[in-house]
Amino acid sequence: MMVVVTLIALLASLTFPSVAAGLDSLRLRSASDSILALINTAADRAERRQQPVQLIISPKENTLAAVSADAGFSRHIELGRNIHILSVAPGNAPSGASRQFLIYPGGTVPAIAIEIATAAGHRRVIAVDPITGSARSEIAK
Repeated sequence: MMVVVTLIALLASLTFPSVAAGLDSLRLRSASDSILALINTAADRAERRQQPVQLIISPKENTLAAVSADAGFSRHIELGRNIHILSVAPGNAPSGASRQFLIYPGGTVPAIAIEIATAAGHRRVIAVDPITGSARSEIAK
C-alpha cells in the first residue's frame, strides 16, 4: 500500500506543472475572449443605436469598460488577479494611465491593441483591425 501511495504522489508531482500551465493558458484565453466580446459588443451597439460608445481601458485598475453617451449601455470587465494589462497601443500614455477610445457609428473603429499577460509570462495581444472593424486575438511573440 505504501508503494501505491508513493507512486501516486510521484505521478501527481510530475503532472502538476503541466496542469498549472494549462490552467494559466486557459485563464489567458478566457480573458482575451472577454475583451474581444466587449469590443465587438461596443462596436455593434454604436452601429445599431447610432450613438458613440466610449471604450475605457485602465491598466492600473486592470479593468475595461464600454459606456454609451446616454448611459443606457454600460459593460464592465475586471480581469482576474492572475491576468494583467501590459500595454495599450497606439499612443504615448504614461505606464498604467487610463486610455479612452470613442467608437463612432458609421466610422472606422480605432486601431487598438491591448497586450495582456499572466504572472508566468504568457502573453496575448487583442487587436482591432481598423479596415474591417473586427477584433482578433493572437499569441504575443
